[in-house]
Amino acid sequence: MKKLSARRRHPLAAVVVLLLALAATGGLYAAFAPAGKAQADETSQSLTITEGKKLYEVGCASCHGTGGQGSSDGPSLVGVGAAAVDFQVGTGRMPAATMQGAQVPRKKVIYNQTQIDQLAAYIASLGAGPSVPTKDQYGPDGADIAKGGELFRTNCAQCHNFVGKGGALTEGKFAPDLSGVAPKHIYEAMQTGPQNMPSFPDSTMSSKNKKDIIAYLNAVNGDKTENPGGLELGGLGPVSEGLFAWIFGLGALIAVAVWVAARTAKAKKS
Repeated sequence: MKKLSARRRHPLAAVVVLLLALAATGGLYAAFAPAGKAQADETSQSLTITEGKKLYEVGCASCHGTGGQGSSDGPSLVGVGAAAVDFQVGTGRMPAATMQGAQVPRKKVIYNQTQIDQLAAYIASLGAGPSVPTKDQYGPDGADIAKGGELFRTNCAQCHNFVGKGGALTEGKFAPDLSGVAPKHIYEAMQTGPQNMPSFPDSTMSSKNKKDIIAYLNAVNGDKTENPGGLELGGLGPVSEGLFAWIFGLGALIAVAVWVAARTAKAKKS
């Protein structure tokens, strides 16, 4: 016992105990930590980026540069994020058939979703940017349709009209029709501000508000047998409504005035 007590008082005893404790902790962590899964995830992401780079070099580098730095034919993609790629490629706007014109329209999608994900992963690796939203962010669960309508009329109706039917802008530009557009792509457009559209990041418009706007658009443009508000006149807002009132309302007043004048003249002759 005296020998054991003397060893415990030795200056190096505490160091030895600490080393043994660290060795035991490291051994337990190595035995039970999911290192294999982490390595597999990292390898999978690396392969996705590699495949995305191959697709980029074939279909995008001629305009956006070999490293995404941009050129005279296309803007830089560094920092645009995966959401911008998913929107532009997922709606067929990219690759563009031509860079001429006021803006690139929506067209048939060239890549499948797996390839789009690979391209998005590669572009995201060039610089941090908005990520692709999850279904919880743009899905209808928990959305406030009335609030979404208020937000849309305040922030979006000036260009897209009151129910998202689109409209003309200056110099040949236009705000596209939003009916039939996937909720994910509407969310990404608000996040990234493609082409002529301003961006609405979470610091400007919360994720919940974006969800509300998407729910409103789905409500007014979704499947419906009748319009509770009556004749929608194309959903273009006060322009079409004013034109309708001017043509038919004023036309009816003129017809009544002609009829009254004719009846008055006939009465005087009698």
